[in-house]
Amino acid sequence: MVLALCAGVALSQAFRTVGAIMASPLQADFHLSAQALGIFSGAFHFAFGAMQLFMGIGIDLHGVRRTVLVAFPVAIAGALLSSVSSSYLMLVAGQALIGIGCAPAFLVCTVFIARHFPAARFATVSGMVLAIGGLGMLVTGTPLAWLVQAYSWRAGFVVLAVAAALAWLAIWHWVHEPASAVPQNRESIPDAIRQFGALFAMPHTLGIVVLGAVTYAAFISLRGLWLGPLMMERHGYSLVQSGNVALAVSVISLFGAPLFGRLDRDGAGRRRWIVVCALGYAALFALIAVLHSAWLDIAGMVLIGVLSGFIVWQYADVRGAYPATLTGRAMAVFTMAMFLGVALMQWGTGVAASVAAAHGADPLTAVLGTIAALLVAGVAAFAWLPAPKAESAGDSVRS
Repeated sequence: MVLALCAGVALSQAFRTVGAIMASPLQADFHLSAQALGIFSGAFHFAFGAMQLFMGIGIDLHGVRRTVLVAFPVAIAGALLSSVSSSYLMLVAGQALIGIGCAPAFLVCTVFIARHFPAARFATVSGMVLAIGGLGMLVTGTPLAWLVQAYSWRAGFVVLAVAAALAWLAIWHWVHEPASAVPQNRESIPDAIRQFGALFAMPHTLGIVVLGAVTYAAFISLRGLWLGPLMMERHGYSLVQSGNVALAVSVISLFGAPLFGRLDRDGAGRRRWIVVCALGYAALFALIAVLHSAWLDIAGMVLIGVLSGFIVWQYADVRGAYPATLTGRAMAVFTMAMFLGVALMQWGTGVAASVAAAHGADPLTAVLGTIAALLVAGVAAFAWLPAPKAESAGDSVRS
């Protein structure tokens, strides 16, 4: 069942990273500015993030299977709409529909793992899910670049729509969550929403959410949007050559989550290492911003791909920071922060690129420098704002 759910994660990963390869063709066809390109790519993540609270309620009230089967066809419809788009607004609408349809993809996996696996194995199994789901990024490397170059970006959306339909069928056929795993309390939607309010009232939530909003956003903004323009505009790479770089970064990143999952620590030790890794992560973005060597830039992106695996520790931190009764909704809030963060970062870096270009500066240096600065701000919030009490984490594991 976990593997079938991973098919949805893989398609979600593919949809959110198409921008890196489709950016240049879309700019040419629709005459898009860097800011408009950021809005296009961010539309998926904004819709994805905005729907997390509703998906969390859906999972708690109706279970994993029903929630994902109802939502995922919306992504298929969005991909088909994108493939026939005749205007920029249709293209953005298609991205928003894809984001809504993919919204429960990873959330259902984390909740399923929390319900069916011991707490001690949560980080390890989540890391495996992230790695398997990350295979979707491989599709949006060289294969998508070849398809777009040989046919068009529209063909890319059609192929992804077909693959999403096959993933839906796999989930429908194999995922049958036991009734005993679905909470039997039938609270009303207003009551469910009030439970989210209780999460935000906890003092340690803010630091977790702020860092969550920038770490994954940094990787996806690079891999899913700016990698192609970086290689083509800064270094003169072709579309397929840029796709090869995207493929290499994606392959390497698959090993990061399982590796960090195996190295997971408990409590304060885990949080200290999250800070260390996040600062190293920010430093790599800053180095790529100022270095203009193709091979050094590629090496930096590969290291970012590996180091992004520490994000699985953030999920484990959330798992241990809240009572078991709030696990599903805590994961929903964290995932919402992650993807709203992606939307805001992609929009913000698009603005930074446009402002830099207007003043004669290098847009890509502005983009990468902005990402590095946001990461440092997120680390500061995580380190200095209140942390979960040690006894609370223990209670959540025991419960």
